[in-house]
Amino acid sequence: MFHNFSFAHPWLLLLLLVIPLMIVWYLLRYKRIKAPLHIPSTDMFGTQQRSPRIVCYHLRFVLRCLAVAMLIVALARPQSKLSLEEMEIEGIDIVLAMDVSGSMKAEDFRPNRLEAAKEVALRFIEGRKNDRIALVEFAGEAFTQTPLTIDHNILNRQLKSMRTGLLEDGTAIGDGLATAINRIKESKAVSKVIILLTDGVNNRGAIDPESAAELCPEYGIRLYTIGVGSKKGEVLFHDEHGIPFYAPVDIDEALLTRMAESTNGGHYYRATDENTLKEIFSQIDQSEKTRIEVTQYKQTKDEYKPFLLIALMALGLELLLRLEFLRPKRT
Repeated sequence: MFHNFSFAHPWLLLLLLVIPLMIVWYLLRYKRIKAPLHIPSTDMFGTQQRSPRIVCYHLRFVLRCLAVAMLIVALARPQSKLSLEEMEIEGIDIVLAMDVSGSMKAEDFRPNRLEAAKEVALRFIEGRKNDRIALVEFAGEAFTQTPLTIDHNILNRQLKSMRTGLLEDGTAIGDGLATAINRIKESKAVSKVIILLTDGVNNRGAIDPESAAELCPEYGIRLYTIGVGSKKGEVLFHDEHGIPFYAPVDIDEALLTRMAESTNGGHYYRATDENTLKEIFSQIDQSEKTRIEVTQYKQTKDEYKPFLLIALMALGLELLLRLEFLRPKRT
């Protein structure tokens, strides 16, 4: 009946529960006042119709219930919106560039660096429901796993399927960043962000990492870099045959810091365990909330008059039936 119908005082609608109580009271009262009549047979009433006075008596009660219900609805102040402002709020476009080199299988994180990073990234994505997110993975080479999308179900599936060994091994940080930039540089979003996560030193690829980072300010991109790995001298690995071995931790923190700080507002973080990695993503999440102030004007109209009118009509009709009911029969 009304567009975007609502109530100013919806709690008053609980008073409608009085209607079933009225019905119970009416049935019990009618049963008590109905005089018993003992007759040997009902054949004499077979062709008689129900008295109009009895019909009017019940109809009066129905009208009374309708009037009470409509009065309660009117008191709850039904309202309709006369105009709606359709707003399209641009969010943030984010690219997650994830290192999937063999060293990400190191077990200083549980169960390993890659799985821990995937779990934290999934939680990060869950909190960014209004943002488009892309996924880039890199090792000795880089490629786009998922382009910018608001469909986070697809993104989550691709992230969960990410694993080491599918790309040529190595750490091509520059190629990973350049691929991420290509995915976001044409975006019209309010804010554009790249989160690059790696656990190594740039040793492969055709693009210098710092040269790639210098492109970020030109496209209005903010870069966050995360170095993943404990600060111990060596960490445990298992090779493809399950044989354990130890390898040194080697993260070029100076490079990652320069890359991030060369962008407007970028920052480098070091994640030494699962908890610090969660804290880092939480800090980025808080820093990259969309800052858009929107003034929305809502114009509403009270719609109680039709309900009040129905209630008055029902009461008036009940009064007429009552007068007709009390009028003596003509002889």
